[in-house]
Amino acid sequence: MKLYSKIFLGLMALTATSYSTAFAQTKPVESTQGPNVRSMQKFEGYFDFYYDDKSGKVYLEVDKLDTEFLYFRSLSSGVGNGGPERGQASSAIVKFVKAGPKILLVQPVYNYRAITTNKDQIKAVDNNFAKSVVFGFTPVSTVGGKYILDLTPFIIRDSQGITSRLGVARVSGPVSARSAAPSGSYKLDESRSAVFMENTKNFPKNTEFESLLTFTGGNPNANPWGGGIDIAPDPTAITIQMHQSFVELPEAGYTPREFDPRSAFGQFAYMDFSAPMTEPIVKRFIRRHRLQKKKPGSAVSEAVKPIVYYVDRGAPEPIKKALIDGGAWWNQAFEAAGYKNAFQIMELPEGADPMDIRYNVVNWINRSGNPNRGFSSGASFLDPRTGEIIKGVVTLGSDRHRQDYLIAEGLLLPYETGKPVTDAMEKMALSRIRQLSAHEIGHTLGFNHNFAASPKGRASVMDYPYPRFSLKPDGTVDISDAYGEGIGEWDKRAVMWGYSEFDKGTDEHAGLEKIMQETLAKGFIYIPDIGGHVHPTSHQWDDGANPIDQLSNIMKVRRNILDKFSEKAIPDGQPMATIEKVLVPAYLLHRYQIEAVAKSIGGLYFTHAVKNDGQVVTRMVEPKEQWRAFESLMTTISPDALSLPEKLIQMIPPRPSGYPASVETFKGYTGPTFDPIAAAETATSSTLSYLLNAERASRLVEYNARDSKYPGFIEIADKLIERTWKTPLSTGYKGELQTMVNNQVLKYLIMLAADTKTSEIVRGQALYELGELQQWMKAKLSGSAPRQKANLLFALAQMDEFKANPNKFETPASADMPPGAPIGMPGMDFLNTDACAHPCSFNER
Repeated sequence: MKLYSKIFLGLMALTATSYSTAFAQTKPVESTQGPNVRSMQKFEGYFDFYYDDKSGKVYLEVDKLDTEFLYFRSLSSGVGNGGPERGQASSAIVKFVKAGPKILLVQPVYNYRAITTNKDQIKAVDNNFAKSVVFGFTPVSTVGGKYILDLTPFIIRDSQGITSRLGVARVSGPVSARSAAPSGSYKLDESRSAVFMENTKNFPKNTEFESLLTFTGGNPNANPWGGGIDIAPDPTAITIQMHQSFVELPEAGYTPREFDPRSAFGQFAYMDFSAPMTEPIVKRFIRRHRLQKKKPGSAVSEAVKPIVYYVDRGAPEPIKKALIDGGAWWNQAFEAAGYKNAFQIMELPEGADPMDIRYNVVNWINRSGNPNRGFSSGASFLDPRTGEIIKGVVTLGSDRHRQDYLIAEGLLLPYETGKPVTDAMEKMALSRIRQLSAHEIGHTLGFNHNFAASPKGRASVMDYPYPRFSLKPDGTVDISDAYGEGIGEWDKRAVMWGYSEFDKGTDEHAGLEKIMQETLAKGFIYIPDIGGHVHPTSHQWDDGANPIDQLSNIMKVRRNILDKFSEKAIPDGQPMATIEKVLVPAYLLHRYQIEAVAKSIGGLYFTHAVKNDGQVVTRMVEPKEQWRAFESLMTTISPDALSLPEKLIQMIPPRPSGYPASVETFKGYTGPTFDPIAAAETATSSTLSYLLNAERASRLVEYNARDSKYPGFIEIADKLIERTWKTPLSTGYKGELQTMVNNQVLKYLIMLAADTKTSEIVRGQALYELGELQQWMKAKLSGSAPRQKANLLFALAQMDEFKANPNKFETPASADMPPGAPIGMPGMDFLNTDACAHPCSFNER
């Protein structure tokens, strides 16, 4: 029997038992007590309900006991600063059951199952795992053999857990980057809350409820979100709208597809306790939309029901058109899989509710925080039984284009008095929006990131793209090819694997493996976020076939830009101090390529190979390439690379009133004045934090021990010290930059030696390097010039303090680097793998 057939037979048996043995079943007795719902406005649909406009109450008519349906919760409006915001949602399977005088809304367990027709096995699993009662009702009456429930308390409640989230101050950005501070507690104020009937509707397969909720509390004497940004006109009363839906489960006919770690699809999994010992107990499938051909067996066919996405009407032009154009790229991939016009995207029809679970939507989210730090996400809401995607929700932070526009300003220096401003910046920003739309929609189609796609020439929109630029013969920068157009070749292969429909009688496993082998033969590999600091070709925000060569190209363009940087970076009428904001992304143009290059040192090529698929499983990076990477990194911390022209430094005054410093500007040690050495410190600490990463150091030790031709940690550290501390000190500004670099090298070596979480071997070797450096410093003191002697004495004092009390020694923090990622902030991506109660979500930086 096919695996998917077993799944549906088991689900039918599961539904038959349906956990209802725990609850006594009785037939309703007709009751005339309670409100006269027949006199109220009736809304007919999946669950009929009544509305009493005098009391503002909603009464639900329950005629489907022990029938599972999807319970969907979402925010129709948000707070607007990166915390609870429009479009955030969760879903679960629930059912109404009768328990004595009560009707309970019960959420059964789907993470743990027994896929079998044996009722005793199903019951054994059921009895071992707790269920959840979402809400309890006492019927107010029965009408025509149906229970009437007062649903108002269910609708007017904090179903999304907003109170706990309002109690933490947040800044715009990803969860991992948000700051937290006490802001006082909030609670739901029912006297200021009501059913919102405008979005309370009924349809044949879904019943929709919405509430207007007010949360009161907080600290009236302080802005609870910090940063001078209010979360409401009165921060002690925060009013939002919350949506809840009861939705009929998808009809039978969806075919689950087994998970393959090489495929780029996200995983949907559960434990099957009825599985024989010859099979895994964890069953793994992919998340995908239902898609079937109208003409099965045809090479190309229209879909029975195409996948349709709708773009928020509130997105401004020309952004909205870019979102539609970019999202439409996915149709190219579905064409490669044999479908005609199977993926469609259009503007949301007027009057349609984006919270309606029937619509796949691209939401345009406005936030009150820093617009340049906007982040986006793609979430898929699943049928918890099968992994079928029911609704895709994209959340796009508004003004995402502004960061690319800012980057383009620094690259082009376009504001020349008396001359028109080119539209190249707008074109670059819109091309990024098209790519972003395709990327986030890709997540909602079931795809993870593929950070190993860029070496194959923009092979996937699921990679994080860095803008491509080059120098023209006249020395100006060309950004006309900043971002790619159209879907990538990897994306086509991925859709072919995940969505192709096989002819009746075809061995699906064999068909899928054939597609996969063709993909591998073309040189594609899939490495998601787990590449970490290891895989030399798996990286976000990089470009090019070889990361080392690309860093060389970027450094050349960067130097050209910095040498020419001037007031042409800002429009006429802007304070000169605002040059710094444009300077930041230009000065740090190489920051992500640094991380990519560092991965070659102690790096490991690997694939998600399966047995006998012909892939190379692991391969250490060749020694020559590791040393080439080291030399490349050294160029990024040389005084020549770190320095700024004197004329540029003189152009940046202290910030004027109304233009305060922000996360987008450099921090410094010189008070209100611009600090070019601190700016250089941020770039230097980035290089050294990757080079002297504890895990990298451990790999260097291990790989050298396994084969002495590979560089060890001591060799890398020796060469680093030789190229920094032991290089003759320059004079002037560049000499101070070199001193700063030396201090950063010492700091990161001490941090390695003090890190109790890293290998003791690495800590010992770091201590050895410090000891050797200390001896050299002592010998160098005699005869040194005052500036160098001062630095040597400081370094020796640091080492003496560390050795005297290593457990309490704290290395001083480096100057904070302005937050990064060409758009958004690092650390945003997460995958929610709970297949039963929650959506599977992906967020982009």
